[in-house]
Amino acid sequence: MLKQRIITALALLAALTLTTTQLAPFYFAIVVGTLLLLAAVEWSNFIDLGSFKSKLGYLLSLVVLLSGTFLMLGITPSSKSLEQDRVLTILLLGVLFWLLMFLLLRHYPENQGSWNNKSKIALMGVFVLIPAWVGLVQLKYLLDSGLLVLALILLTSSVDIGAYFAGVSFGNSKLAPHISPKKSWEGVWGGTLLCLVVSIFLIWTLNNSILALSVVQITLLVLLSFLVSIGSVVGDLFESMLKRNKNLKDSGKLLPGHGGLLDRTDSLMAVTPFFVLVLMFVLDGAL
Repeated sequence: MLKQRIITALALLAALTLTTTQLAPFYFAIVVGTLLLLAAVEWSNFIDLGSFKSKLGYLLSLVVLLSGTFLMLGITPSSKSLEQDRVLTILLLGVLFWLLMFLLLRHYPENQGSWNNKSKIALMGVFVLIPAWVGLVQLKYLLDSGLLVLALILLTSSVDIGAYFAGVSFGNSKLAPHISPKKSWEGVWGGTLLCLVVSIFLIWTLNNSILALSVVQITLLVLLSFLVSIGSVVGDLFESMLKRNKNLKDSGKLLPGHGGLLDRTDSLMAVTPFFVLVLMFVLDGAL
């Protein structure tokens, strides 16, 4: 299983790097939008729609929403930037959603019944998927090289990696035993520490290779790493809770050794709205 996980991870890394760095923003938006729809198929398992017809209806509703968002943001093959006010609105909605989820997770399993309403879970999928897609596309338009997208993915991955090794080595204090019994506070601190180290390296690279940063900008970007760590944990717990409620081990079987697409991107989807909003504020006009 470990060998399969490593092979899949390396293949994903290669595909991700090529897609992010080589495609123009418009085509990047299409590819990420396609992945979003694949994630929506997995999300339908959380809703427990049952019939193929119901799942297809949910997927088509996401297709309509995604198409509308394309038009609303002004994404075309010739566009050089997105409609910034609309990007900010969608990202803010995403931030508000995740703040609410953080509060609701704190009261699980007392509020377990709230997580079994099909309409609520279906609507949650919209607030998880669409803002994450908008944020990733915005990063690609901000820096055509795709390095900002890769930086975000690297930061969220560092949280997962640090949390895993710290949890295995030192984990004793349970973080959320009713949601994910294996997660520990030691894992949280390990993930936060590694994310901080990676963040400092990325900020140093940005400052020396792309644009000169002020002391205030550097400080805010370092603090952003803590926000990434918190968001990663919330996203991970959120998906774990949904899977536990439906007695699912994985969200799907798309990625051999890893489970579904949502299993690998839950943290990224939670972090993206916060990360992009802060980055737009800190680097306003610099890119």
